[in-house]
Amino acid sequence: MAIPQEKTYTLEDLYALPDGERAELIDGRLYNMAPPNRMHQKISGKLHQTIANYISAKNGSYEVYAAPFSVFLNKDDKNYVEPDLSVICDDNKLDDKGCVGAPDWIIEITSPSNPETDYGIKLYKYRTAGVREYWIVNPVKHAVIVYDFEHEKCTNLYSFEDTIPVCIYPDLSICIADLLNK
Repeated sequence: MAIPQEKTYTLEDLYALPDGERAELIDGRLYNMAPPNRMHQKISGKLHQTIANYISAKNGSYEVYAAPFSVFLNKDDKNYVEPDLSVICDDNKLDDKGCVGAPDWIIEITSPSNPETDYGIKLYKYRTAGVREYWIVNPVKHAVIVYDFEHEKCTNLYSFEDTIPVCIYPDLSICIADLLNK
């Protein structure tokens, strides 16, 4: 949910938030971040492990990061997000603060308090920033929406029981139900 505001905010305002208060900054607007619940963390952890194991098995140099991980999408002071999972294939985008520019693959796990941010605001922002692939994982509906921005393919809707192909890694598929049952 957006914080009511009269002005355009910057990273300076974001960094001045009280300790423990987390928010994202999108086009100069601040959006509160609710603490994740247990299922959110379980899904995030299992996906992170699966992706990291895949990259390691392929001897890849790519990186996968779980939130909180700073992503400065547009290399400006008005956009800062903390995706649940970020896969970065270009290590030139990484510095000590996080990722400067668009990650290649972002996964957001929706929370009941702010689904409109993941399904609308971030969808548009990630696409225009150059993210190649975007997953929205909905633990309540046991559904995953996959956007393949790189190939401009149609959106695909999957259930947790489906085997979901990863667009940026043609030889990787993930079944969330299998992950949760391990």
